[in-house]
Amino acid sequence: MKKRFLGLVSLMLIFSLIFGGCSTSEEKEKTTGDSSEKQGEEQKESQEIKNLVIPKLATRELETFNILYSQLAADFENLCNLVESLLEVDSHGALKPALAEKWETKDGGLTWNFNLRDGVKWVNLNGEEKADCVSQDFATSLEWVLNFHKNDSVNTSMPIEMIKGAGEYYEYTKNLSKEEAYALTAEEGSKFREMVGVETPDDLTVVYRCIEPKPYFDSVATYACLFPMSQKMVDELGIDGVKSMNNETMWYNGCYTMTSYVQGNEKEFTKNPAYWDKECNLFDTVTIKMVESNDVAFQLYQTGEVDYVELTESNLKTISSNKDNELYSSLVEKPADKYSYQIHFNYSKNKEDGTPDTNWNTAIANEAFRKALFYGWDLSEYFKRTNALNPMTCENNYYTMKGLIYTSDGKDYVELVREELGLPELNGEKMVRLDAEKAKKYKEQAMKELTAQGVTFPVGLDHYISGANQVALDSANVLKQTLSNSLGDDFLVLNIKTFVTKASKEVFDPKLHSISTNGWGADYGDPQNYLGQETYGYDNAYYSKSQSKINDVKETEQTKALLDTYKEYTSLVEQANAIHDDLDERYAAYAKAEAYLLDHVLVLPLNYNVSWCMTKINPYSKMNAMYGSINEKMKNWETKKDGYTTEEMKQIAEEHKSASQK
Repeated sequence: MKKRFLGLVSLMLIFSLIFGGCSTSEEKEKTTGDSSEKQGEEQKESQEIKNLVIPKLATRELETFNILYSQLAADFENLCNLVESLLEVDSHGALKPALAEKWETKDGGLTWNFNLRDGVKWVNLNGEEKADCVSQDFATSLEWVLNFHKNDSVNTSMPIEMIKGAGEYYEYTKNLSKEEAYALTAEEGSKFREMVGVETPDDLTVVYRCIEPKPYFDSVATYACLFPMSQKMVDELGIDGVKSMNNETMWYNGCYTMTSYVQGNEKEFTKNPAYWDKECNLFDTVTIKMVESNDVAFQLYQTGEVDYVELTESNLKTISSNKDNELYSSLVEKPADKYSYQIHFNYSKNKEDGTPDTNWNTAIANEAFRKALFYGWDLSEYFKRTNALNPMTCENNYYTMKGLIYTSDGKDYVELVREELGLPELNGEKMVRLDAEKAKKYKEQAMKELTAQGVTFPVGLDHYISGANQVALDSANVLKQTLSNSLGDDFLVLNIKTFVTKASKEVFDPKLHSISTNGWGADYGDPQNYLGQETYGYDNAYYSKSQSKINDVKETEQTKALLDTYKEYTSLVEQANAIHDDLDERYAAYAKAEAYLLDHVLVLPLNYNVSWCMTKINPYSKMNAMYGSINEKMKNWETKKDGYTTEEMKQIAEEHKSASQK
């Protein structure tokens, strides 16, 4: 057998010499190159995962199947795969066509035209065609968002802020009965068409008319409020049916349909055979397993049952401290996600019996009290909960997320904020805003002023976490210890309290919290989407309404200074938002407003999420914008069955960074 094999090889060599003599050296190189390239592609394809399995914490379960009705990342990471947006982004955050093939503004952002691609289909659970996706679907969806009785004010802030007549239509529906509002549609000749600046001159053209020039309006086309909804689906399901729709009743026009859903357990996405983009890479199926903790997910990754896991602090320390650990070379540091995390204060707190918590409310209204926290609270140990190896990469000193926008000369907007605040650059060793002398001065000042107002020390700070989440409990204990070490138990004591199911209903609505720790990811590419969430007197300012409760604060001798500060901050935001013709001037004005917000410590910057994982998914191949609802769209993801090594990911990260700078 061996001799025969050698003989065949010799014969093949002779033939290759005979027929190879006709080729020029250029042709030989081309042939060799083509063969090598093809071989590389085949090898890469053999390593790709076709049926992906990823874990998600049970706390990130879907709350709705209607993307128009959500403002939660836990919903978006599922729903952006089921319903398609006007535009999408690439792995560097650049806007790309999706449902809209082309888009433009010819008047500086006052009017925006989106030209839809022909032939996009709405399908049911099984991929069976239901209707064409046409321009009317975007009028229907916007009417739904702006109809108070249909969407309960969710996702109204951007349309009201930007689109002509949107605010007026919202107020109009608010004053109708439920039955009257339910009867409204966005058909031609409707009240909606009469009032709101949306036009559909043909089936493949959508025109939005803005209140004033919005040069960044196209970035809104990646966010939930402008996703489509078929009027034919509304007719089929009815208004209440749409409100309660699930994976079996909803219509799809995205990459996948959700062919299986067991709440709190498992969901399965199946490639949509009617999806418009026939050239993209999609998984045949994606299974999401809901797990109670990342420790459980880690066990599943070790047994090969899932293709990705975020590492807990303990798992990361165990693996990284031992070079002989079989997983040591598989540690991957993830790029920062799009969220800027802050500590938000509740200025109108209640006790559990529903009466005002006067001790806390008086203390937090005092600026010296808040400044003691700003300059004194060392959170570096808390950062280790996210990144035990490089904790200071998690340091955040701003409200707006870095990388959201840049000035005309390429400067990151948050650098403008840093300069306004007079903060030094990050040094990677300690938090740059810490100042022991200032912290001591403000602590002494606060205790003196507040004692005179009847406040008793230490002030209790109630921090709520999920009672079933051990990781949250561990993090809360670290947060408690950092506060104690930084400012002393004679000043503040953090009380860890728990909720059972939903923080919104059990904690935030009854106003029981002293603080909340939240991350905000921009809905579109402008500082207004961050800073507008903290403005005073606005129903649609998310944090003012839901967590800081500043609009509920009554003016008294103790709260007047706080309310005046909020009003001045709001005025600065409004002034910045009025600048449309010069983006550099606009960003500079917003930077002043943000610096004012932080200098008066109306919120306290917390961290960025730069964590470690083990992964068979290349995170740098994902869509990556600092705004919108679609970064978890499972399209064109690169995968590797054996998983990525630390060194491989470092090289990928360098190449990605280099490509971003071109």
